[in-house]
Amino acid sequence: MTFSKLPVRSALLSGLLGLPLLGAAQSSPNTITTAVPILTISPDSRSAALGEAGVAISPDANSAYYNAGKLGFVPNKYSFSPSYTPWLASITDDMGLAYLSGYAKTGSRSAISASLMYFNLGEIQFRDFQNVAGPTFSPKEYAFTVAYGQKLTDNFGVGVAARYIRSNLTDGGSTDFKPGNAAAVDLGAYYNKDLSLGAADYNLALGASITNIGNKITYTNPRQADFLPTTLKLGTAITRELDAYNKLTFTVDFAKLLVPSPYYIEGDTTFLKKSINANNEARRRKGVVAAALGSFSDAPGGFREELREVNISAGAEYTYNDLLMARVGYFYENPVKGDRNYLSFGLGVRYQVFGVDGAYLVPNSKANPLAQTIRVSLHFNFNKLDEAFGDGTETPVN
Repeated sequence: MTFSKLPVRSALLSGLLGLPLLGAAQSSPNTITTAVPILTISPDSRSAALGEAGVAISPDANSAYYNAGKLGFVPNKYSFSPSYTPWLASITDDMGLAYLSGYAKTGSRSAISASLMYFNLGEIQFRDFQNVAGPTFSPKEYAFTVAYGQKLTDNFGVGVAARYIRSNLTDGGSTDFKPGNAAAVDLGAYYNKDLSLGAADYNLALGASITNIGNKITYTNPRQADFLPTTLKLGTAITRELDAYNKLTFTVDFAKLLVPSPYYIEGDTTFLKKSINANNEARRRKGVVAAALGSFSDAPGGFREELREVNISAGAEYTYNDLLMARVGYFYENPVKGDRNYLSFGLGVRYQVFGVDGAYLVPNSKANPLAQTIRVSLHFNFNKLDEAFGDGTETPVN
């Protein structure tokens, strides 16, 4: 890929950080942008196939990414899962998102997890304003996370995660540019209960998480720091056991960025431009806590626009004999808030300790760069809990 040497904020945020989230409305003044937006993308195939829903679905090796509160409910003593996504395959062949996650039970009611997300943006050929070729560089971003989850009761658990983030989008050859570093935490809660309604057996799961609560990140100087994608997610999953071999799960998540909405004046781009820029600068300088609290009421369009900032992920998963899975989902983002809208499909297989999942995205537009996005995840699950801890009624010494 080739990029010109644009002004720093345009080059870093619009040229590179915005690339994974391109949509039809990316130029809209209503669109919220943050640093390291790849942190908002589902890295594994199962949730990707469910429209990126993951807060309340059954726990697995990737649970901590969506909701650390699920870790107390994971079904194996040890599990890990590598995933890979060739990113923007319709545009370039050298970008990719890799993810490795795993957990280990520390008792029958608790588990610890670790994960690494690595985003390679390929090789960049810089050019100056006269289109003269300059140096090449391979920008990269990664995030390392450790998490802990604990069951407080048989049906309710909580969890916390700590994350280190490094975003290196420059060549480091100038004192005006430097890699960005940040630290963040996640908080999660999960509720799960089996229900019997008449002759039918159900499982109800509820989940809530706040992810990427952390310091702002900068590539130039502290006055130009940008918010991490702090996100509130609420979700539910309902599973119906059709018979001894077949079950069906329906899930839906609602997600909202807890960062300032951009300020704008509808239909006016010239006369009040100085006032608009000053207002946006003041919003960018807010503290992390103040920005999060104010994010529920700062949209220029009022409550109606606040609702437009909520993304919806919905999906259905059919499972046969805990062996074969078929999934379908849809991700919705309001057209004036980014317009990432796509249908997703996926298949999964589990056999003894091994499993594999695949997902494929079908965007709302043929020109959408998310077209042909494929994710593949492997699963390695060792020691069911009844094998590791007996019948599970006794809690081993930690």
